[in-house]
Amino acid sequence: MNRDELARLIDHTVLGPETTVDDIHTLLDEASTYGMNVCVPPCYVAEAAAYEPDVTLATVIGFPHGQNATDAKVSEAELAVEDGADELDLVINVGRLKAGEDEAVRDDIAAVVEATDAPVKVIVETALLTDDELDRACEAAVEAGAAMVKTSTGFADGGAVVEDVERMAEYRPVKASGGIGSYEDAMAMIDVGAERIGASSGVEILDGVPE
Repeated sequence: MNRDELARLIDHTVLGPETTVDDIHTLLDEASTYGMNVCVPPCYVAEAAAYEPDVTLATVIGFPHGQNATDAKVSEAELAVEDGADELDLVINVGRLKAGEDEAVRDDIAAVVEATDAPVKVIVETALLTDDELDRACEAAVEAGAAMVKTSTGFADGGAVVEDVERMAEYRPVKASGGIGSYEDAMAMIDVGAERIGASSGVEILDGVPE
């Protein structure tokens, strides 16, 4: 895989609580130069879309813990798309999943999927889940019509691991995210089925591509 091919798989990301609009502009400049996508906080979607309209723009819904009311997630999704978001990364309610409320998890995802035409990537927060819970989360995403499943927010202990990505790829295309900081890390995820990489280190990953 050459650098241009890999760049198209990277969602270059900045989601920290101290993110400024200048950080968003830097992110978009880098994404435009290298051919990456971006993922930004919802409050900056409109500014990002206006600043660099040709870059594929994702934002997060129910971030970072997924405990928002479903109606709030739906409203957030609708506003994000109105503001210019092309894709939505939705956090599930892990507590409901752990309580065995799988239908509630599925319905929460489905409401956001049905709210707009934007593809929804479902963040399951793998570091917090057992294998059985991970399977159930992915099943809920499939039943709800999600486009992809995503490993992590980056705000829980632990991020993407190869074994989880491989397991998730049996259900839906996977966005591996959380702790991916090098070309080698990214390729390890792609080799087991990841079709998108979420990382704040997009430039470093691409600069590591062998000549």
